[in-house]
Amino acid sequence: MSKYEPLWEHVKQDSRDSFRLSFDEIQTIAGIPIDHSFLKYKKELTAYGYQVGKISMKEQNVLFNKITRSPS
Repeated sequence: MSKYEPLWEHVKQDSRDSFRLSFDEIQTIAGIPIDHSFLKYKKELTAYGYQVGKISMKEQNVLFNKITRSPS
């Protein structure tokens, strides 16, 4: 199980196409502070229907975007 699993589950439950969470909110949800390893783990999120958009160090937040599948 990923150390960010609680965060991925939280993001998956959100119905918005795009939203931001602060680093503090992420720490509360995941139970751990966001750190450099987040860059490696963020790839796991695609399995939950979302992807990490932008990570803002200045604003201390992360943008999450729902993955939209184009019809085949």
